[in-house]
Amino acid sequence: MKPWLILSVTLLLSGCSSSPPANLGISNNQLAPCPNSPNCVSSFASAPDQAIRPLNADLQTIEAVVRTLTEANVIESTGNYLHVEFTSAVFRFVDDVEFLWDEKANVTQVRSSSRLGYSDLGVNRARVERLRELVE
Repeated sequence: MKPWLILSVTLLLSGCSSSPPANLGISNNQLAPCPNSPNCVSSFASAPDQAIRPLNADLQTIEAVVRTLTEANVIESTGNYLHVEFTSAVFRFVDDVEFLWDEKANVTQVRSSSRLGYSDLGVNRARVERLRELVE
């Protein structure tokens, strides 16, 4: 194999995990808005391609289910907030999934976003809907 090809593939794959975005977490009792790209869904979003319903489950239930998933890694679990990294099996792409317990509405708000790329081919929406099935 040619050295330039090996180097290119190595650089591509090492960039798949990248660092978490700086805007993760709670701000004004909400999760960060989705970027202007189709690789994010959020229960706070109003755009139809990014909007998704909150989960009808509490954080303890969600965290217990998430901890059973091999592709999930709990990064932060504090009070009413949960941050989980999901890593794809083949290319090791990392997506950030955040949960915010909304005591007033008795639901958990959710945001799932890819760290890299423009389109996620519906992966984040499918992940949240799969989690919904598991926790509701």
